[in-house]
This record gives sequence, C-alpha cells and structure tokens, in this order.
Amino acid sequence: SEVSQRAIMMTGFRLNLSPLKEPIGFVKLVEWVTIFAFGCCCGFSGKNVISILCGDGSNETLNAMYQYPFRLSQFPLIDKNTTLCNQSVTTTHMMGDSASSAEFFVGVGIICFLYSMAALLVYLGYMHVYKDSDFGPIFDFVITAIVVFLWLVCSSAWAKGLQNVKSATDTEGISGTLALCKGSNITCEVTEFANMRTLNISVVFGYLNMLVWAFNAWFVYKETRWHSRKFSSQPGPGRHQVPAPI
Repeated sequence: SEVSQRAIMMTGFRLNLSPLKEPIGFVKLVEWVTIFAFGCCCGFSGKNVISILCGDGSNETLNAMYQYPFRLSQFPLIDKNTTLCNQSVTTTHMMGDSASSAEFFVGVGIICFLYSMAALLVYLGYMHVYKDSDFGPIFDFVITAIVVFLWLVCSSAWAKGLQNVKSATDTEGISGTLALCKGSNITCEVTEFANMRTLNISVVFGYLNMLVWAFNAWFVYKETRWHSRKFSSQPGPGRHQVPAPI
C-alpha cells in the first residue's frame, strides 16, 4: 500500500555524511582508536633472559617466554628435569595469572569497537530515524555511559594486571619462583627484559578511550529529550511571567 511504501521511505537507508562534521559523528570516528588499545595488548609476546651465577663461577642462562593472555603459570622456566649449577632441577613454571584482567580489557575494546561502527552506520544512514524517535538517542546515551564505566574498570584492572606481570618476571619474581636461586652461593638476575612498551601504551589508550567516550556521552545526551526538555523549560532573557487572572 501507499502507507507502507511511505514508511519504508521514511526508515530506509539515506547516506548523509554531514554528521561527520558534527561532534556526535566526529567523536565516533575518534573512538576507533579503541582498536589500538586491545591490539597492543593481545598481540604481545616477550622473553626475559635470566642469568644464573653458580657458586663455582660458571654461568647458566634461562629464557622466560610469555605472551597474551598472561597466564604465566602455563609458561615454563624449566621445561623438563635438568641439571643447573651441579644441582638437579625439576620442571618449574612462572607464577602469576593476569589473564582475567587482560581478557576483560580486550573484550571491552572489541565490543566498543563494534558498537562504534554500528553507531556510525546509524548516524550516516539512519539519522533521520535516529532523531525522529526518543528511543535512539536514549539508548545510545545509556550504552555510551555504560561504556565509560567499563573503560574505567577494565583499564584499572589491566593496569594492576600488567604490574603483576612485571613483578612476576623481574629479578625478584624469578628468584622467588626458582628454588635454585634461593641457594646462598647462587645468584639469579634478569639481564634482558621484554619490551613492554606496547603494553604500557595499551593502558594509556584504555584511559584515553574512557575520556573520549565520556566526551561523546555529552553530545549524545544533547540529542535526548531529557536535554531538550531541560533547555525548553528554561525561561528566556526576554520572557516575563504573566500573572494568573483573578
């Protein structure tokens, strides 16, 4: 019927790039930096080199290799029973597990990246539907506000998890894990550290994303009826209240 055809025309896809010139659309493009946050984290693999100085003056070397999701207890320091510094050493794994915080951080990043893509599609093709309804802006605002909170929580959790990874793989952490290093005449030291620059960057990007999404929440809020009602209820400078008739 003519009514249904008109409804389809009203709700159909209409490409309009003008939202990209407005803060609400431009910020959505900026939010794509999310991919750098979880990309820097989940693509990491590193190796620390441990030098062992034996009591007789000889040296031994171990490689501590680990990667995302940083479940360190699954990565061996000593893969099988062997002899170091004339002592029998059994299979030994690193200690620590930061998988929950790392996977939470990456999961939030992936969800936010997908949502920003979907929202941008709505802005560019269905903005006429978005602005004609109350549901669209309110739903967008609620999700954006939740995302701000999630970025705060997951970035803080991952920052603590990353610190735990660093502590477990430094000289003190390795020395506490290897029973061999607790001997009075044996010294263990991490002489080469994995480059964790990308992991540090991921934490920075996590907090940066929180600020960007918080900035976006304000512009989304301005599209809701809550803001329009508040704005329309404010009296103008030239308005005077008319007294009620007696």
